[in-house]
Amino acid sequence: MVCDIETVGEDFDSLDKTTQDVLTDWIRKESGTEEEYRVALEELKNRLGFSPLTAQAVAVGLLDVDGDKGAVYYQNPADKNQESEEGGIKYKAMSEPEMLSKFWELAGKCREVITFNGRSFDVPFLIIRSAVHKIRPSVNLMPPRFASDSRHIDLLDQLTYYGSVRKKGNLHLWSRVFGITSPKEQGVKGEDVGRLFKEGKYLEIAKYNAGDLFATRELYEIWDDYVRF
Repeated sequence: MVCDIETVGEDFDSLDKTTQDVLTDWIRKESGTEEEYRVALEELKNRLGFSPLTAQAVAVGLLDVDGDKGAVYYQNPADKNQESEEGGIKYKAMSEPEMLSKFWELAGKCREVITFNGRSFDVPFLIIRSAVHKIRPSVNLMPPRFASDSRHIDLLDQLTYYGSVRKKGNLHLWSRVFGITSPKEQGVKGEDVGRLFKEGKYLEIAKYNAGDLFATRELYEIWDDYVRF
C-alpha cells in the first residue's frame, strides 16, 4: 500500500503569545535587521505545516500497489459527508481522527507500506497526530532504520542508500528522471496546500494527493524491478 499525506499549519496570528515567542525566539536572535526578521518570520509561518506540533493532516491517501484502486480521505469542513470516485480513487470527507483511524486499520493489514520520505515526515506526523487524538498505531512503521524486516519502505531512503548520496532529490526530480508524470506538472505544489485549504478547495487538495500516490507507486515499481535486491 502506497501512502501519502497533506498537512496544513495553524494560523500563526491565532497562536497564543507564549507559543509565538517559542517559535520565533531563534529568528530574533539570528536576524541582524528587521527586514531579515520579517523574511524569516514569513518563512516560519509557511512551514508550520511540517510539524505535528503546529499542523494537522488534511488528506491521507492510500493506493493498492497491485491494482488501480485507492482512496483519499480528506477534510472538508464545508461538506463533511462529501464522497465521490474518479480514476479508481474514492474520495471521502472525514475528520482528522477518522482519517487516522482508517489509515491504521488498513496499514495493519498490509505486507508493506510504501512512502517517499515517509520516515522523515509522513509516518512520524501520523503517529504524533494519532497520539493527540488518543489513537494507537496498529503496526510499528518506525523500526530501527536498517531493520531488514521493516514493513515500511521509504523510497527516498532506498534510492539514496539511506542518504549516502550527496543530493537526495524530491519526488518531482525522481519522477522526472524515470519518465513518471509528476503531480507538480498539473500546476499544484505542496506549498499550495495551505492556501487551497483556506480557499475551500478541499477536493483539489485530495486530487493532488492522488497524483502523489500514483507517482510514488510507479517509482516503487521501478525500484522493485531494477534496484531492489
